[in-house]
Amino acid sequence: MGVGFAGSQAQTLRMKTIAENISNASTTPTKPTERPYQRKLVAFKNVFDAALGANKVVVSKIVTDTSSFIKKFEPGHPAADKEGYVLTPNVHPILEAMDMREANRSYMADLEVIDASRTMLVKTLDMLHSN
Repeated sequence: MGVGFAGSQAQTLRMKTIAENISNASTTPTKPTERPYQRKLVAFKNVFDAALGANKVVVSKIVTDTSSFIKKFEPGHPAADKEGYVLTPNVHPILEAMDMREANRSYMADLEVIDASRTMLVKTLDMLHSN
């Protein structure tokens, strides 16, 4: 159960981070000198859990995506530069939706591991109790 629980916690944080990216995808700065929202990514790592005798996934850190911001031509915008371009977040909603779907599937798989582990534990206890 511990491995599945660790995985579900990691995927929950990943889904929250993706939701933050989606929420900020259409935000813009208010001045030409301000930077827009920068997409965030969750980095995972494996950690050996001696008590479980198994590797489990944990979030190692949340990093900002260093890819280029998206330039949009909006000369009337308060954040437009001299050429009329506004920097917008480096968030692509379609990519975020695909990442969210993958994170959700991983989360559901972790819940299935937890459920299977619980079922096996209950059956083992029932067998021990009936003897």
